Amino acid sequence: MRAALRRAVRALLAGLLLSAPVLAAAGPAFGARAADRPVVETDRGAVRGRAHARYRTFEGIPYAAPPVGALRWRPPVPPARWQGVRDAGAPGARCVQFPAIGPGGPSGSEDCLFLNVTSPAVGVRRPVMVWFHGGGFVNGAGDLYRPQRLAAAGGAVVVTVNYRLGVFGLFGHPALGGAPDSTLCDQQAALRWVRANAAVFGGDPGNVTVFGESAGGLSVCVHLTSPASAGLFHRAIVQSGSCSTTMPPRALLPELGAYEPFVPERRTVADGAAAAARLGCGRPEPAAELECLRGLDTGRLATPELMQRFSLVSYGNALLPVEPRRALQEGRFHRVPVIQGADRDEMRIFLGQTLAVYPVADDQAYRARLYTSFGESAPRVEAAYPASAYPTPALALATVLTDVSFVCPTLRDGRALGRHVPTYLYRFDDREAPNYTGLPGVPGFPYGASHGFELTYLFDTPFALSGPQRALADRMAGYWVRFARTGDPNGPGAPRWKVSPPASVLSLAPGPAGIHPVDASAEHHCALWESRGGADGKADS
Repeated sequence: MRAALRRAVRALLAGLLLSAPVLAAAGPAFGARAADRPVVETDRGAVRGRAHARYRTFEGIPYAAPPVGALRWRPPVPPARWQGVRDAGAPGARCVQFPAIGPGGPSGSEDCLFLNVTSPAVGVRRPVMVWFHGGGFVNGAGDLYRPQRLAAAGGAVVVTVNYRLGVFGLFGHPALGGAPDSTLCDQQAALRWVRANAAVFGGDPGNVTVFGESAGGLSVCVHLTSPASAGLFHRAIVQSGSCSTTMPPRALLPELGAYEPFVPERRTVADGAAAAARLGCGRPEPAAELECLRGLDTGRLATPELMQRFSLVSYGNALLPVEPRRALQEGRFHRVPVIQGADRDEMRIFLGQTLAVYPVADDQAYRARLYTSFGESAPRVEAAYPASAYPTPALALATVLTDVSFVCPTLRDGRALGRHVPTYLYRFDDREAPNYTGLPGVPGFPYGASHGFELTYLFDTPFALSGPQRALADRMAGYWVRFARTGDPNGPGAPRWKVSPPASVLSLAPGPAGIHPVDASAEHHCALWESRGGADGKADS
């Protein structure tokens, strides 16, 4: 049981939690009338989508050639032109991945570079929002997210994107010249497709917002700091995946080290050379090794170990020359307005999965856990987060891990961004939000406003929201789309969202006074974590 749990937790942490296994709502039934099947001419050929009452969908559109055979681990190239009208009434294949939850083997295809467009039924020059899904860079797909609320009510053209995952997207090897981060190259190719094609879907190619959550948020961080993304977008929204996101060592299980999503390229290249030898492709010449690896079938590479090992983004290359958190601190990022935020109880969903075998049953166990993660700083951490101030010691630990891993890094990056561009910070605070993950609850350990729980407020899902929660969802969608349209989320009738700095964080919660400013830095003891991290904001443990 312990080994299985360890594998599951590593999968959760491979690049930040999971995709949305139960997020996508079932679509309506469609008739066959010509009026229900609009046709749009893209730069590679015509596509036939689906018409709905207030929006249109075009799914499974290829934005790059299949990255198979000689194109495995190469930068994406444009797809071949097609004759006639291509059906775009259903999503394309998802990229190779393992189930986000539960047992099972790999699914999906290497031929997976598809995107989906949801646009308002009428209108031109709408703001375009490009969504990069979460899933730890090891699972997920664009079609899991249904953006009808943003398109029909908000008036945005929304594009959701598949991109290569795990070993197929973040592999490194000497013969590749390093670790080219194909995952992020795919996303940039999708943004170039948007620039070329947004107008025919009613969008404005000169007004593109990139947004994403978890690994998708980390992706947005990369595009903010990657020279290769210059000019491909004009606004950015980072949800629960800041450039400074980290996790302290042994936070969830004794054998787990610190989690950092960005690693030096040399580490990935060394891992790639070692993997080649284990796969029987060891050769005297790197080029021969790579040729052997490209000759392996998908199943030989799609193993849990390889998918998770190659789920970290490499820096020190042409795409990402500098570690993103340091690039932000040095002001080396694209000058676009930014929304950035985190959920109030981010780490509860992670910690809850380990409590059965690694419990935090009492104050003594809590204190021991603090020492394993924070060493000599543990007494200071315990003084700021005494177990007696929380319903249980486990919830105290979850709060500590949330603050050090997510909230305070988000605020730190917000300050760096705010020195140069309009920056709007939020904290999602609905502790009654639906558990979208499909993970079982833990008695006595409510998940609250945990990692990813804000997604049901932005995308159409099968979950029922209360009246106040629906009002919050409308407010959030309004903020997001107004920001995409103008670079400022504020509008008539909505509580004002102040630009940062000064340190101003907008609490997003249901109810008449649920949306209001908070002093998140004080509430989350960020001064403590800054003092531990030193000038560069990195923990010393």
